Amino acid sequence: MNIGTKSFLFGAHQFLLHPIFVAWAWCKIYGFPFDIRLWFGFFLHDIGYIGKPNMDGPEGETHPELAAKIMSRLFGQTWGNFCRYHSRFAAKRDGAKFSRLCVADKLAISLTPAWLYLPMVNATGEIAEYMAMGKQAESNSKGVNKYESMKLSSDNQRQWYSGVQEYLRRWADVHRDERPDTWTPTTHNSNRQPINDAGVWK
Repeated sequence: MNIGTKSFLFGAHQFLLHPIFVAWAWCKIYGFPFDIRLWFGFFLHDIGYIGKPNMDGPEGETHPELAAKIMSRLFGQTWGNFCRYHSRFAAKRDGAKFSRLCVADKLAISLTPAWLYLPMVNATGEIAEYMAMGKQAESNSKGVNKYESMKLSSDNQRQWYSGVQEYLRRWADVHRDERPDTWTPTTHNSNRQPINDAGVWK
């Protein structure tokens, strides 16, 4: 089973738990989501991880596209972009504005307790990729990747995750009013296409 599928079934992007935390985050920022289209977005935005062989590589980085296509067909292009630009890196790549779903998605990580999150990402093995990318960013001298601006590298999983939560909590708090995102670098993955949000760093 591919790691992207594992993540969607029982990892960081678990198809029931993660959307619930996103909905909780939405409530805290914007109020209760009465529009049914929002709930479709909450539950569909990470479906594109199914079948992906990695979380942050060239395949994993395309994960918002499937949800964007589904939402566009169901509700129109605006709602397609609502899911597409839940990735702040995809928004940077396309010169577009991140969506409100992006803000809720970031805060959702901060609301997910370590006692729940860490066993899930250890079960899938995806935490190894996330933490390895953090270390790569610390030692990389050839440009930046999306982990660079977070300045997070630790061998201790709880410390690492605590740092992730704090960074994303601050990002969500600053950008809840949809001001321009000056925190997020335009990044490249090994000099390939710009990478977008995947895994914990969404």
